[in-house]
Amino acid sequence: MRSLRFLVSRRWLLFFVIVLGLAYACLLLGRWQWHRLESTKANNAVIRGNEHATPAPVDKVLQRGVDPDSSEQYRVVTATGTYDVGHTIIVRYQTRSGSPGVDVVVPLVTSSGTALLVDRGWFGTSNQGTTDPSQVPSPPSGKVTVTGWVRQDASGSSASVVDASTRAISSSQIAPAIGIPVYGGFVDLRSETPAPSKALSLNGLPGLSNGPHFFYSLQWWFFGILAIFGFIYLAWEEATGRAELRKAQQPAKRPRPGPPSERPQVATVDGQHGAGDERRRGAEQERSRTAEL
Repeated sequence: MRSLRFLVSRRWLLFFVIVLGLAYACLLLGRWQWHRLESTKANNAVIRGNEHATPAPVDKVLQRGVDPDSSEQYRVVTATGTYDVGHTIIVRYQTRSGSPGVDVVVPLVTSSGTALLVDRGWFGTSNQGTTDPSQVPSPPSGKVTVTGWVRQDASGSSASVVDASTRAISSSQIAPAIGIPVYGGFVDLRSETPAPSKALSLNGLPGLSNGPHFFYSLQWWFFGILAIFGFIYLAWEEATGRAELRKAQQPAKRPRPGPPSERPQVATVDGQHGAGDERRRGAEQERSRTAEL
């Protein structure tokens, strides 16, 4: 076995730093996926606990102008009031199984004067950008009792309200647009009494799968271990001389043919000159025989 001094050469030190950085990056990416897994499990546990809890009055769970806590996600609440159809908000670009449509949000004004934003469900349209509330089915009139799952507000520019339409639901954006006080967050409708003449497609509960985060984390950690193992293996090959032996056993590369010569084809040209000379000599001999006759 050769000396291991080659490991302190510039080439091997640079190689080691690159491998170490790659392994550390894989470690961080694996930990990130693992944290996402833990967060998904925690959120799913909250949803499982809330979806089976006894429905609570809306004012016991939600507050005016305050976004609900994540622990209240998908908590079941009930509220009684009157739908304010004139302040209907259309949520654009909501597809179901590839079909275009919109979600319909209607404020339910309770006896306290505070409105609960109710996402009444999905309605299929011929155009994903439909924003006209008159094109969607109307909610029940008069006093209505609703039951729904609490949802947190969306954030970002997609939640801005323009011409009674938005791309994501946020009570903090909808409240100033409709000009009435609202509870923070909103609810996905589960049921309403009395029933409407034409019901929308309810959103329902999300899937509670843990997703692929566990396998992604293992995958990144495997890549990091593979990088370290590869470095050790290559160093072992170098120390035992196997690397040089493998290079020596590789077939030599054939030289590439050079460009074709641009020299004139001398032989052909010479041959052509030779043939001309013979014709001239033959003509001279013919003239000589004629002169002798």
